[in-house]
Amino acid sequence: MKLNRSPFERFYKNPIIQRSDIPYSCNSVFNAAACMYKNEYLLLLRIEDLEGISHLTIARSKDGITFIVDKQPWITPSHDPNYELYERYGVEDPRITQVDGTYYITYTAFGPPGVRIGIGKTEDFKEFERISLATEVDNKDGVLFPERINGEYVLITRPGGLGGQRGDIWISFSPDLIHWGKSRVLMSHTPGGWSSAKLGASTPPLKTEKGWLLFYHGVRGSGYGRIYRVGAVLLDLDKPYLLVGSTPHFIMGPEELYERIGDVPNVIFPCGVILEEDDTLRMYYGVADTAIAMATAKLEDIIKLCLHQ
Repeated sequence: MKLNRSPFERFYKNPIIQRSDIPYSCNSVFNAAACMYKNEYLLLLRIEDLEGISHLTIARSKDGITFIVDKQPWITPSHDPNYELYERYGVEDPRITQVDGTYYITYTAFGPPGVRIGIGKTEDFKEFERISLATEVDNKDGVLFPERINGEYVLITRPGGLGGQRGDIWISFSPDLIHWGKSRVLMSHTPGGWSSAKLGASTPPLKTEKGWLLFYHGVRGSGYGRIYRVGAVLLDLDKPYLLVGSTPHFIMGPEELYERIGDVPNVIFPCGVILEEDDTLRMYYGVADTAIAMATAKLEDIIKLCLHQ
């Protein structure tokens, strides 16, 4: 299957959430995790305040398009001495994964030592319990698989990638969400390609008959700065460290003005995707570190691209 355009169709009223939709003062809103909870679409928004420190706030919707944002932040930098140093500059870029009925939230903890991945959980999106800081610095873009594989939790991360350093996607395993090991490289960026600067996982994997579908972002440098685009891979269901297929090129990149102009231009950064009953994928993505947009695609089209059909 060959497509000369993106398999994703942008919502015609994008962006769907902007700074003006936040019921309190802030600089910007972007990079939202997504899930279904009690027949509602729920987004966990990264909101940057006027001091440049990020926190996470919930937005809710009946139709997945029109969202009402909570009046108060939900997850803010911790004052717990075990976490305070590592979250002092903000909590960022969340992802939500439901495992065995519990909603786990991975996020980037940003503090003076650098960035690392935090993991917490909730049952009701009211109480939030931190579980661990799962990585050392610098490491971000953490996504959990929605089920244990061979009895273990599985986490995808991106060590490095900051300040021009190498940034590849890794996979690790844990019996308890605290102790992680058996780590190995899952994907490496390709010099000269559309993701030649670094890679990073975007959305938690979706289980399909052909494998685990993972969306990821690739970054390429240009004379005007970096460009963030989206690709997809299929991973083996039982051995998720093995690639079954991958899109031969990026499948979504900055095109619209709201994706090209903002605090950080030329950025498409998904953190959440929801699979509808008709196998439509609803992807929520940050645009230019300034707002949140939504696009849809058919699951079948993405899988065919991964398998080069």
